[in-house]
Amino acid sequence: MTTDFRVLVVDDDFHVARLHRDYVNTVPGFIALEPVGSAESALRAISTLRPDLVLIDIFLPDRNGLDLLTELDLDAMVLSAAGDAESVQRARRRGALGYLIKPFEPELLTAKLRYYARYRKLLASSSSLDQELVERALRQLSGAEAAKKTRSVTEQEIRSALQRAGGEHRTALEVAQEIGISRATAQRYLSVLVEEGAASVSLRYGATGRPEHHYSS
Repeated sequence: MTTDFRVLVVDDDFHVARLHRDYVNTVPGFIALEPVGSAESALRAISTLRPDLVLIDIFLPDRNGLDLLTELDLDAMVLSAAGDAESVQRARRRGALGYLIKPFEPELLTAKLRYYARYRKLLASSSSLDQELVERALRQLSGAEAAKKTRSVTEQEIRSALQRAGGEHRTALEVAQEIGISRATAQRYLSVLVEEGAASVSLRYGATGRPEHHYSS
């Protein structure tokens, strides 16, 4: 029988905590517990309710959320306005499975939760894990598997667009318009293809007098 993953939100901002709780409840396979607003109340709730996952803020009124991470013998992700490298590194060193910088779009949390569910289910799929299964589970957790699939589709479309040009150079904007993606996305993938040697690039001056990158297969 399938059991929903129980999630505890720890955030001292009442409105933000309720918002994140509601985000969690929209994701199939997850159920949010009543949020708490301090480290002390979090420890009590964890002891009593035994959640599967904690979404914890760093700036709590009684303690730093990163310090609390070291006491939690369960899965946790950090949801914080702190965007400095030190906070991210400390969170990872103390066991955080993910780090989202507030404010963020609901879709980002949804994706993280889905990756987490796949990670948990993959680990639970066998009573005896081998290295390959562990690696697959970790890739699921990071979203690497989904990113790889997304890249393969978009990358192939860009490769095809360059091939259809028959050796003529195309700008990132022209490629983007042809396959229906943003110019920034096309530019990113084209740059990767150039680095991998799958495409070439040259600079040409456009109508505005500014140099433009032109790509060919």
